[in-house]
Amino acid sequence: MTKKKIFLTRTLHDFALKELKKHYLIEVHFGKIPIPRKKLEAKIEEINGLICFPYDVIDSKLIDRAKNLQVISTFSVGFDHIDIKYAKKNKIRVGYTPEVLTDATADLAFSLMIDVMRRVSEGDRIIRKGNWRKIYGAYDYVGTDLQEKTLGIFGLGRIGSTLAKRAKSFEMNIIYHNRKRISITKEKLLGIKYVSFEKLVNQSDVISIHVPHTKQTNQIFNKNIFQKMKKTSFLINTARGKIINEKDLIEALKKKTIAGAALDVFESEPIKKDHPFTKIQNVTLAPHIGSSTKETRAKMAQITIANIHLGIKGKKPKYSVGY
Repeated sequence: MTKKKIFLTRTLHDFALKELKKHYLIEVHFGKIPIPRKKLEAKIEEINGLICFPYDVIDSKLIDRAKNLQVISTFSVGFDHIDIKYAKKNKIRVGYTPEVLTDATADLAFSLMIDVMRRVSEGDRIIRKGNWRKIYGAYDYVGTDLQEKTLGIFGLGRIGSTLAKRAKSFEMNIIYHNRKRISITKEKLLGIKYVSFEKLVNQSDVISIHVPHTKQTNQIFNKNIFQKMKKTSFLINTARGKIINEKDLIEALKKKTIAGAALDVFESEPIKKDHPFTKIQNVTLAPHIGSSTKETRAKMAQITIANIHLGIKGKKPKYSVGY
């Protein structure tokens, strides 16, 4: 019996590749990241399963080229890079990797919050440039306490709820806005308060974003919102880059409309070394590492191949989108 073909746009763990090789003919792209469009277009015509990553655009034009594709398994919790409706229309199952990266992403969001508010990365740059002696004054290079500050969580799913637990231990006041309000019992358990989006923006000393990228959330953080935020407030994003209008954020940071930002995700990734963000001091940048711990990435690989196995068999992936 001829083995089904699986293509990976980037390599996975050795144990995952070994498992895949037992059942399928696999090919891994080891070149430029993200994979060049023309190569992906050529490969998708002949494969039965695709393992992709958040920066791979799987749109309708690409799906139209897929003659035998049964399943797309993305190594990510986000899936806005895939045209889910079109995949379903073409009877292609889509799997993703939620839940296992909750703690890792919440930890990163909290660490970015501490970093930008206490100016840790900025201090690292000061030392590397030999400018330590210039910040000895009483008012030089001061950060912001987290204690008793108001944290606004935009999107109280698994990651947002876990972040709330971290912040509570730092004696922060926590408010949140969600598409649907959670139960009062859970609010009391987490020690948080539901507010409108407008109040979240007006009242927060720091806002952490934890919503998916949709038509409703696309560039929802823009010039209008930044002007409504406190001048002393900070913005943290570990969700999706397109939720923020980057051009407007750059202007807000330069003009000190808000105090600072910490970003793990961007409109287009990876960003180049001459990107405007790299020239601004009051922003902390991370290379999309929300899930980047050894333990979490291994669990994601396990789910990714489990989704492939089920999809190839014509079954619903362990974590499915669209079905």
